[in-house]
Order: sequence, then C-alpha cells, then structure tokens
Amino acid sequence: MKRLLMALSAAVLLVSAPVASFAGGAYFIMDAKTGNVLASNNADSLNHPASLTKMMTLYLAFEAIHRGKLSWNTRIPVSRAAATKPPTKLGLKAGGTVTVREAVDGMIVKSANDAAAAMAEALGGSESGFARLMTQKAREIGMRRTVFVNASGLPSMQQVTTARDMSTLAVALINNYPQEYRLFSQPSFTYRGQRVRGHNNLMYRYEGMDGIKTGYTNASGFNLVSAVRQGNRRVIGVVMGGATARGRDALMASLLDRYVPKASPAATPRLLASVGGGKVAKQVEVASASDDVSVDVDAQTTATTTPAATIPATTTIARKRVEAAPLAFAAASNVTVPMDRPAAMDQILVANKPAAAGGWQVQIAATPTAQAAKDLLSEAKSRAGNALANASPYTEAVGKGANTVYRARFVGFASRDDANSACSALKRKDFDCMLLPNKG
Repeated sequence: MKRLLMALSAAVLLVSAPVASFAGGAYFIMDAKTGNVLASNNADSLNHPASLTKMMTLYLAFEAIHRGKLSWNTRIPVSRAAATKPPTKLGLKAGGTVTVREAVDGMIVKSANDAAAAMAEALGGSESGFARLMTQKAREIGMRRTVFVNASGLPSMQQVTTARDMSTLAVALINNYPQEYRLFSQPSFTYRGQRVRGHNNLMYRYEGMDGIKTGYTNASGFNLVSAVRQGNRRVIGVVMGGATARGRDALMASLLDRYVPKASPAATPRLLASVGGGKVAKQVEVASASDDVSVDVDAQTTATTTPAATIPATTTIARKRVEAAPLAFAAASNVTVPMDRPAAMDQILVANKPAAAGGWQVQIAATPTAQAAKDLLSEAKSRAGNALANASPYTEAVGKGANTVYRARFVGFASRDDANSACSALKRKDFDCMLLPNKG
C-alpha cells in the first residue's frame, strides 16, 4: 500500500508539473558589444530564476522613477502580505512604509523579498498584477521564454526563465538605466542605522566585475548573472543551477577567464543582446518600451476595455490607462510557457501603412525589432490555419530611437466574433493575444 501511495503521488506530480523541461545546470557567456555568444550550455532551457527575478522588479522600479511615477523618496506602503514574506528580508513592518531608495538598495544588496513585494504592490496594485507587467516587459525587451508570477523569486513552479533571457535583461538594465545600474556594484548600504552587507562575493574579487545579481532556492540551485568590463571589452555571464555557491562562482570565474579575452574591444555606445534562442537567435539592440505599450495591471488578453490599476493613495504613482501589447503573459493559475519557435516558414508581407478603417485587429506582440515581429506573424499565420486565412499581417513602429518597439498584429476581421475566434485559435498554439477595434 505504501508503494502504491508513493506511485500515485509521483503520478500526480508529473501530471501537475508544467509542460517544460528544466535544465538544472546552464551557462551563457555573451560579448555585449556584438551580441555574439562566446559559450553556452542549456542556454534556452527553462530554469527557475530565484532572486534573479528582482532584476526585473528593479528594472520596472527604475522605469517608474524615470517616468515620474516614483521618486527616490516616495514612501511605499508595506502590506501584511509583503511584511510576512520569508527571508531574506529587511524586516519591514505591516502598516509601515519604506522609501523607494531603501527598497531598491534592499533588493540589490540584501535580496530582500519583503521590499520586492512592497514595490510590486505599489506599482501593480497587487503582486500578481505586477507579475503580469514583469512578463509583458520581458517580452518587450526580447526575453522570449520568461514567465514571472511574483516579484521576488520565491519558489513557484510557474516562474521560469533561461540563461539567455537573463543576459538580455542584464543588457537592458545597463543600456536603459546606466546610472541606476551602478547601484548593483555596492557591497553594502545603511538601513535605519544598521549596515547591511551583500553576498555577491565574486563581484568583490573578480577584476572588472561591476554587477549584477545572485539567486538561490532549492528548486533553482545557485544562480548568478555577472557583468564584466575589462578595457573596452564588455561581457555578460549567466550561470544557473549550481550545486553550491562556491561551485557556481568558480564556474563563472573560469568561464570569464577563458572568454573575456575573446570579446570585441571595439567602442560602441550601446550593448547588444542575443535574443530568441535556437535557430532564430539574433543579435539585437535591446529596446525599452514607451508609455504607449505599457500594460494595465488588470488587462485581459481578450478584452478591449479594462479597469485602471488600483494604486495605494499614499504613493505618488500616477494612474494612467494605456494600451496592452502582450505576447505570452498569464496569471499564475493559467500560465502558458512559450516554447522555442521554428524559423519562419512562409514569406509574408508585413505592412508598414495604417490598417484599413473599420473591423477588428488581433495583436500578438510588441517586439524590439521589425524582423522579430515579422517572424512571429509568419509563425502564427502558419500554425493557426484557417482562423487567419483572411487576415493580413501588419506591423507598426511605436516610440523613437532606442525606445522603438514594433506591434505585431493581424488585421481585416469583419467582426469581433471573427477576431475572437482567431485569438482562440492562436491561444491553442501557445500565442496570447488581444482584440482591438480599428480606429481608422
């Protein structure tokens, strides 16, 4: 009977686990001047990010500061849910507040889970709402396979990423928030009279390393993202799934020793990332999205109108209704993990003129490059079959310069029902989507 119960338990775990393979051990070393991959192993296989998650929480906090939604002195309310997060933590008290600067320093140096949750609730109304923003932002900057369901990296089977995706996030942080990125090199900070020290030990003894983040849970193993500058060479390294912190650090150091000298010494104003994975990996300049493509906290992939996010009244965050542009984000209870896509199978015309007046559109992504939008539309049209037979692919550039993103849409649906049917077909093929009425 005991053996039978054990077998049944194992079967339940297999059935309930996400449909994905986890790499266990993975590494990825990239020349950030060229986007070229110098070394990799399991770079596009799924792993749990653990506290590497906070890199995205911090990215969105920096974005909010630059957009005037937060200041460094904004006081963020601390809920009971945030205060009761398990360690590591700052020890925030429910009903109290924490400044943005304290929360940011706490996440970087202490990897504080309570600070991450408080920031998430301030920016997203709830941690789950903020996680949808995180996943949306991941898609916008080229993180093809990452799904976030919390802001801290505390254990969740559905929170997944890849070594390549984490290198893309590191490049985005350096490119888009260079002043704030310098905070990742601080070894300690003072929190309410107490000195709080960090534990990214390799950064303090490896020449040229100026960031960026460690992570660990039982499920993830020991993770590390590192950025190294030696002369004009700039290299991003990611190690995931280490058995021990010492072993993880040793592997990172040995990889950097071997491959940093092989990186390009050419001068360049912006770093490049390798995004996509598999046969369709590309070297691209990581873009940050403009306000036009931010997503509402409560946006649903099939809704055309949604309520605005609820932001605590004690913060200085501006509430703004903006258009969603999802690819594959979902609530924790219904996460779709996108798989590596094959190369585009059909050559299709991607229009760069306004869509026809009237009718409905289906948007599947906002991508950092026009080619990425074209590839996604080609694959979606091929896989969705008859549902998109009469639809036309369409891209639209939004933003300026490094902030430009490209909306990937299908247009020409005569009715909302037709568009909804196409969206349903796309979801069955692992694409998320949203319906939009033509405005012409």
